[in-house]
Amino acid sequence: MKKVLLLLVSLYSLWMQAQHSSIQIVPQPVEVRVTDTLQFRLQQEAAICLSETDLEPTGNYLSAYLEQYLGLRTHLQMPAKKQKKGQQMRQEAAITLINLHNDSISGGYRLSITPQGGVTVQGNDAAGVFYGVQTLIQLLPTQAGIVPLLPAVEVTDYPRFAYRGMHLDVVRHFFPVAFIKRYLDYMALHKLNFFHWHLTDDQGWRIQLKCRPELTEVGAYRDGEIVGYYPGKYQPLPYGGYYTQEEVAEVVRYAQERHITVIPEIDIPGHCMAVLATYPAFSTTPDAEQSCARTWGIYNRFNNVLAPTEEVFTFLSDVFTELCSLFPGPYIHLGGDECAKKWWKASESTQQFMREQGLKDEKELQSYFVHHVQEVIQRNGKRAIGWDEVLEGGISKECIIMNWRRPTHGIHALEAGNQTIFACSGWYYLNKKESRLQQEIGPNGPLTLQKVYEFEAVPDTLTAEQLSRVMGVQGCLWTEYTQNTWKAEFNLFPRLAALAESAWSQPAVKSWEEFSKKMVKQIDRYELWGARYNDAFLRQEDIERKR
Repeated sequence: MKKVLLLLVSLYSLWMQAQHSSIQIVPQPVEVRVTDTLQFRLQQEAAICLSETDLEPTGNYLSAYLEQYLGLRTHLQMPAKKQKKGQQMRQEAAITLINLHNDSISGGYRLSITPQGGVTVQGNDAAGVFYGVQTLIQLLPTQAGIVPLLPAVEVTDYPRFAYRGMHLDVVRHFFPVAFIKRYLDYMALHKLNFFHWHLTDDQGWRIQLKCRPELTEVGAYRDGEIVGYYPGKYQPLPYGGYYTQEEVAEVVRYAQERHITVIPEIDIPGHCMAVLATYPAFSTTPDAEQSCARTWGIYNRFNNVLAPTEEVFTFLSDVFTELCSLFPGPYIHLGGDECAKKWWKASESTQQFMREQGLKDEKELQSYFVHHVQEVIQRNGKRAIGWDEVLEGGISKECIIMNWRRPTHGIHALEAGNQTIFACSGWYYLNKKESRLQQEIGPNGPLTLQKVYEFEAVPDTLTAEQLSRVMGVQGCLWTEYTQNTWKAEFNLFPRLAALAESAWSQPAVKSWEEFSKKMVKQIDRYELWGARYNDAFLRQEDIERKR
């Protein structure tokens, strides 16, 4: 009898281990615990019960997902009256969403599924409820028609970083609002919460501003571009587009419903050829022909810097004041990178301005521009973010640094007392091809899924004070060679999942071996969503299995 009991206990333990290994969630939660051998069946016309009306967007989001991807119809059950904190919902609800309104980590949640009680998501705040819903989605089938049998589990989870970002360059190549929304959906499904919208550069100006309508009348269009890798072959092909203020508001609302903050970027004082095409007098070489750039990689080859004049500083004040009014989030990105400083050196009027202002070099002139714009942003109740070059000429500690070069620049920012976001190009620029064989994606790379996953942006040499200034991490998708939506998605997936796990999951629960196993299921989800993805990882895994 004792042997039989031992055998049963052993079999039960093995079964529980198998159940646990079958629960594949990306990004990996803090804790996942299987609580029962039975499952909960989610049926047609199930009720999604909300603790308060403020959760209606999240309830609608979940209901829409269930119907769109699984053909499962549900209905929202609104609270009859305001519930007390933690008060139990009516028992007939299959899924219950509760905002606890507590003061612990923002975005934290607890997901509980029981065979009798169904699904309960309790969030520290509304964002936590939304992220709990994202985890629930990953427990659902990846094929329509399969009845959802949900495992009995308890998931306790909270984010590692408050800032978990993804960037999109819509200047080199333009993307419609419909794709921007799809991009935001992809971010939400991976628990990312900041969308960095790169709206201006040398190749075009992509946002309507009523204070300066000429920017989109002239600066939103270029008369050609190259085919192939730089320098490529020039093709006279008119190209352009921009977002109206109504479209911007639509994107912002859509993002807010997914607990994503939109951060617009207007890049100054370099990368300004679209501005100079509109206002030639703003250039240090005003008599030269000015146009939007037709090609990429022009740093120091063409004049892309603004001249330090009263008219230019007034222009910047107007632009950033209106920009602040269009975006309710707390941050505005002012660029500050890759200024072609040789044009300042060659300009006598610029050199005279530097002498008058006591600026010792062009790096300090760059910071002069940044300080001016930062003051405008702060007057409008927001904080400035700049690429890490803004440190070179000196910058206030109020400016947040986005580290795009090697991590040492981010460490310097932390040591200087600035909050820092790590977006290091060697590991987080997802426009790089994943495999050497994928030449159609672009000239740079390869950047493999494993390299993205294993990059640890935060070194263990930081002091506690420096560590407290690490806001988080961000991936970037530049679009010089990403001309369409399929290439954008091909670049994102599956590497976006690796970035998300680095941004959300605690280092102690991360494992490349376990993550690579989860990718098979994750790719099933991409197919369910209709997302194009790169199969380089799957082909490599197949090669490894055959060895």
